[in-house]
Amino acid sequence: MQDRPHLTETSLADLGREDWLRAVSDIVGPHGALERLGPHHSAALVSAGRTLLVTFESLQGIRALSDTAHPLGWSLVEANGWSHLALISDGDTWYRHRAVYGYFDRLVDDGFFEEFDQVVFYGAGPCGYAAAAFSVAAPGARVLSIQPQATLDPRLTEWDDRFVHMRRTSFTDRYGYAPDMLDAADRAFVLYDPNEQLDAMHATLFEAPNVLRLRMPNMGPALQGDLIALKLLTSLIEAAAEDTLTLQHFAGMMRLRRRYGPYILRLMRKLAAQDRPKLEMAVCRNALTRIRAPRIRRRLQKLEEKFAAPPAGDPKTGDQNTQPDQG
Repeated sequence: MQDRPHLTETSLADLGREDWLRAVSDIVGPHGALERLGPHHSAALVSAGRTLLVTFESLQGIRALSDTAHPLGWSLVEANGWSHLALISDGDTWYRHRAVYGYFDRLVDDGFFEEFDQVVFYGAGPCGYAAAAFSVAAPGARVLSIQPQATLDPRLTEWDDRFVHMRRTSFTDRYGYAPDMLDAADRAFVLYDPNEQLDAMHATLFEAPNVLRLRMPNMGPALQGDLIALKLLTSLIEAAAEDTLTLQHFAGMMRLRRRYGPYILRLMRKLAAQDRPKLEMAVCRNALTRIRAPRIRRRLQKLEEKFAAPPAGDPKTGDQNTQPDQG
């Protein structure tokens, strides 16, 4: 294994696809290699430590989530001395391409994953599907998958109408049904918001003794971005690698959302839609003890003016419970 590399010194923002790939190839070149896998996929390997992080990321997601357009794993390589394999797609492809299958076949045949003490697969959404599906190539790996689809085979998931353009793509051949591909994993963690119905329906298909489903109620449809904003994503990946990611550990980490404006606003909108003004006021008051939020303060003032000091138990409030439901 090589010395810990430095990967993030140069910004790759504003580069076109080909220039970006060439820049990534130049950066990882002294420590590994970039390989093209057909027209829409690439693999960028950085060899360093005895832990390997395998991330599945789209080029568009990298640009949206990183100001410097660096693959997610690079900061973890620098911080922890890990090795990193980034599977990069151009668009949401679910990595359903024979060139990707062939690449993982070669890694298995070469005993690549056996060189590492620990392997962690990570992805979100379509990339979360891929992280689970391709983890079968590294038995004993750990998998962190955010809002994954189990499959887009319409015979099983015709209720998911978000990706109808993918229904002619085969999800029944190799590396196909993601929940089954987790059978060889040491542990797998599936993160989802149970209030996002389609995400929750996919999550229920990941049912196995080695799978822990981690619920993030009222966090919405873009959990990866929220976890990055909360500065929790790298901690979750590290906890998965270190085998410390338990339900209790996760619950403690999620306490940070009490200071996270987007979460509080979603919870307020939910309570407003349910016509539960006392609970909404309680959430506002609780939030204002933690953060400065003029929008929340204005909403609280409006609610207090409308429901000014009613007698205890007044049926006009429509709610006797004054404790905010943060779950």
